Amino acid sequence: MTTLELIKEWIKDNTFIWSIVKFIIVLVIVLSVIQIIRGYLKRKISNTVVRYKAQKGIEILGYVLLVILAITYFSGSIKDFTIIIGLFTAGLAFTLQELILSIAGSLYIFLVKVYKPGDRIEINGIKGDVIDVDSIYTTMMEIGEWVSSDNYSGRIVKLSNAFVFKGPIYNYSKDFPFIWDEFNLPIRYGSDVELAKSIIIKIASETLSEYTANSKAQWKSVVNKYYIEDAQIDPTLAISITDNWIQFNLRYIVDFKKRRYIKHHLNDKIRVEFENTKGKIILASTTIELVKIPDIKINLNKDNIT
Repeated sequence: MTTLELIKEWIKDNTFIWSIVKFIIVLVIVLSVIQIIRGYLKRKISNTVVRYKAQKGIEILGYVLLVILAITYFSGSIKDFTIIIGLFTAGLAFTLQELILSIAGSLYIFLVKVYKPGDRIEINGIKGDVIDVDSIYTTMMEIGEWVSSDNYSGRIVKLSNAFVFKGPIYNYSKDFPFIWDEFNLPIRYGSDVELAKSIIIKIASETLSEYTANSKAQWKSVVNKYYIEDAQIDPTLAISITDNWIQFNLRYIVDFKKRRYIKHHLNDKIRVEFENTKGKIILASTTIELVKIPDIKINLNKDNIT
């Protein structure tokens, strides 16, 4: 018996194995076509948002096509296909619980719109900007950690989509892409408090006018959508008296990605205006000021020396 005849005989006796081999070949071809189309879209589409959505759409369509091909391919060659699928699903659910939960999480993210690429979120104690969401992982550009404020640390984090079912998700930008921020200004006693108040409010109103106007319209839609009370959007100033100084607390609304820059800008402009008052307003500090050295009396009377 020749080699060719042996191969034909083996194929005849192992129909199921040969069917799997053919399906793997089809699988490789479909996946290759998906990657080619994704590469073509990446080169041809210049808009980042449109390019990302187009690539994701092709990827999802490819996965759906593979599932349909698998069902139609095997259902015609295997008896009791439903029983086999049931046993296979049960075993898969037991051994790949985390993977299945991740896939379910990705569907939940897309359908409920928990977050999307471009959103800033905090999940499982990790904070960052979402740069990709696939069928298993959410990819984030991390912020914080050893870097102060909301700066990128440089680390890219891949997080299982299963975590959307395991804890709270903080979204900085969904529905309302603004956040409230605040900082304190210690003013020395004896300063012109009314002048300080007018300077701070004036600078805050001028600097934050664009954010205030844009956020008011969006806040109305949030109030209409959720059971939430209306909030103060304009910059507010609260004063409290401490043992050491008069504390000014400035609270304001700002774009979630501009928090650090705006805080720096406000502090710098307020500092310059305070210095221009020529001593009418002085910032306080915890520095100890030595006013007078106490007098020291030394008795050098010889009679007291033994």
